[in-house]
Amino acid sequence: MSISEPRPPMSKADYVYTVLLDEIRSARIPGGTALRAAAVAKRLGVSVTPVREALRRLEKDRLISYEAHHGATVIDLGDDALEEFYGLRAVVEGLGARLAASRATPAELDQLRELHASMVEDAEQGRLDRLGAQSQAFHLRVVDIGGPAFLGQHARAVRNSFPVPPLASLWLDEEQVRRQLDAHARILKALDEADGDTAERVMIDHVRQAGEYRRRP
Repeated sequence: MSISEPRPPMSKADYVYTVLLDEIRSARIPGGTALRAAAVAKRLGVSVTPVREALRRLEKDRLISYEAHHGATVIDLGDDALEEFYGLRAVVEGLGARLAASRATPAELDQLRELHASMVEDAEQGRLDRLGAQSQAFHLRVVDIGGPAFLGQHARAVRNSFPVPPLASLWLDEEQVRRQLDAHARILKALDEADGDTAERVMIDHVRQAGEYRRRP
């Protein structure tokens, strides 16, 4: 398909899946919530059929489960799953950073610097609500540079597997912001110096620290 050709419209099942996935990932639909197909269909203005198809996809994503006489329920992930989530993120994103150190082009490094500079400016202006999304973009861009064939896809799959409530973001904690931005700066420095060992180590420590923040009382 050429760039000028129109894209096919999103199917109703894709639409329902996209909406529910976003709501589950952001914890607007919290763990333990029952998802009734008829109620979802009415809320989103579609028939029950695409809702059921979307729910089957979410079950394959291991975000919902089916129980006899209860239907679909959003999986409530506990501390063990949280630890596994950040551990897996650390491995995948750490490897992405290691590979990116030897593959990043000057243009790609400039893009990362611009994103980091934007985060620094937002932090200085108190716009902390913007930092979480920008941090995710920074991490995924590093992984895409390091592993465009497989790692980028895996990094997104891991992130999609665990809901992160917006208010749980460490980027809303002023005490954490400087520490996290410093980690990004050190990752950038390692990438610029083609130092894969340091890039991987800093990324792993950075991700694990985020997990420790989420697990604290």
